[in-house]
Amino acid sequence: MRYLNQEILQQLSPEDFQAKQPYPWVGIENSLMPEGFEALRQSLPDVARFNKMVGVKRAYGQGSHDRFLLHYQPWLEIALPWKEFIAELESDVYQSFLRRMLGPHKFIPTFEWYYAWEGCAVSPHCDAARKLATHIFYFNTETDWNPEWGGEILILDSERRFKTHSAPAFDDLKVAAALEPWGNESLLFERTLHSWHGVRPLRCPAGQLRKLFLITINIPSFQVWWRGVRGKDPDGYKLHEEQAA
Repeated sequence: MRYLNQEILQQLSPEDFQAKQPYPWVGIENSLMPEGFEALRQSLPDVARFNKMVGVKRAYGQGSHDRFLLHYQPWLEIALPWKEFIAELESDVYQSFLRRMLGPHKFIPTFEWYYAWEGCAVSPHCDAARKLATHIFYFNTETDWNPEWGGEILILDSERRFKTHSAPAFDDLKVAAALEPWGNESLLFERTLHSWHGVRPLRCPAGQLRKLFLITINIPSFQVWWRGVRGKDPDGYKLHEEQAA
């Protein structure tokens, strides 16, 4: 089965992407083939396998990003559609798309599933310098997510008033775009010194989860190199199963 909607990705203009304000971003409708999207949605990993991240201290006084997190590693047992999708993301098909949008870099992708519950939020932040870009796929639909519950990914404009290593509140920043995280859509954005983004606290009922799959597009920075020397991937997770035991 083919998962990426290559025709849609091919239609995206790198010039328009790079010219977008306040930093390069694009919301992509119908990112996946319809049957692929449904196969992935129906075979998402069970939340019982995730690590629950609550109150994890962040630098610069930024608020914690509470969520359930499952980091992909090659030995992780996942459903066949997810194995096939990740293989496609690691192929030259997706790498060519990234080079067209982001430039001729060497990309080191890492993959994670994020689920979030009532009250979870993502405080305004810019990503670490090792992250060239992030591609977020949404896996809720109108059957399990009500727009009144929030969850929009906010593209925030600092008007260059805040340093990356700071902790502005939502009210300190302008909302350039609010992207509804449901349906067969995705968000690609490039990391810059002012690529502020976040998510206000969710208002969903107990038991409902906001479900995302993230591709972090890393570049071979010193941090990434040093983690590799120590047998870790760019996100700091062990590269080999025997090391993680």
